Amino acid sequence: MSGDTITHEVQPTIVPAAGKRDTPFTASRAARELGLKRSEFDLSVSLGRIRTLPDEGGGGRRVARAEIERLRTQEGFPESLRERVMTVGTSDAARIMEVSAARFTRLARLGLLVPVAFYLNRYRAVVWLYPAGEVRDFAAGPENASLLKRPLPEGLRDQLDAGVDLRPRNWRGRQLGFLLRQAADDPWEQAAAVASLLDPLQVSEIVGDPYGRAHLNRLRPRPSAHGAPGSPAAHLAERITTAQDPDEIDWLRADLARAVEEARTHRPAPRPAPRHTQRPPVHAPHSQATGTAGQEEHPERPDRLSRHGRQNHHDHQGRHDHQGPDDHQRRHDRLRRSERPAPPDPAWRPGHPDRPHGLLGRLFRRGA
Repeated sequence: MSGDTITHEVQPTIVPAAGKRDTPFTASRAARELGLKRSEFDLSVSLGRIRTLPDEGGGGRRVARAEIERLRTQEGFPESLRERVMTVGTSDAARIMEVSAARFTRLARLGLLVPVAFYLNRYRAVVWLYPAGEVRDFAAGPENASLLKRPLPEGLRDQLDAGVDLRPRNWRGRQLGFLLRQAADDPWEQAAAVASLLDPLQVSEIVGDPYGRAHLNRLRPRPSAHGAPGSPAAHLAERITTAQDPDEIDWLRADLARAVEEARTHRPAPRPAPRHTQRPPVHAPHSQATGTAGQEEHPERPDRLSRHGRQNHHDHQGRHDHQGPDDHQRRHDRLRRSERPAPPDPAWRPGHPDRPHGLLGRLFRRGA
């Protein structure tokens, strides 16, 4: 061998096309570019290690290309970034602090260590996760040395004996801080972040406007799924993600009322567009010939023909009153001749518009 070392230049995985250099990455693509698991990426975003941008198309948070390059240029990347978002459970945290798992659990129940995430194991037991960096900082603090090596003070022991467990409440407080930081640009999203920790009944009591409630529900952050909907695991996770303590509920209700008022001042809740149905105007036709409203003059209407038949009958009767004896004889002869069979006229068939009505019509039909 010659001894020469052949090196391969590492090509960047991002080759932006012309006109797409400013297009931000989706969360999945950004996690791959930073060499992080998706859970590590989400935690980095929650802790503020990675800055994100809202997606105008409604597709979730995105990461700018400049932010990816900033993180890549940090010293020790990607191990340094992964170490800052590392989480540990109770056993590993106790090992870092050099205490027993039982003591660490008591300190966490008292709220001295705040969990950053949780999950349910196969036995539906809650497993709390803590930032490894915060555990190391707590162990290194000289003010915490007595809590690690000596018996706990009497006041803290009384709280533990009373069953205090601040881990779910502290997790909710930390989660609310994450959501408010992401929704800093939209007052309605900030109000939805507060509403996500309250029971829907509490939200309906605070927000009376149905359009405002619907808008909050659309913007409401959805927690991670834990088990099938309606399962015991899902109910347990719901109790963790929803405020339970009365003082916590009162604080969130007051904060929600204030946030919704500020959001309405900034921009009213969207409402559906009114429907404009163009209906034809309704006219009441008036017949000038008969003076009756609502009836239209038509040459083929039966009621008009019957009126004409009655008018002809009255005119004929008026003329009959002024006729003499000879006229009566001639009329009698015409009636006798009319009783003789006559060839049917096509215009007199049933249903024809010119079919005669009245007395003459009955005579003609009988003759036919």
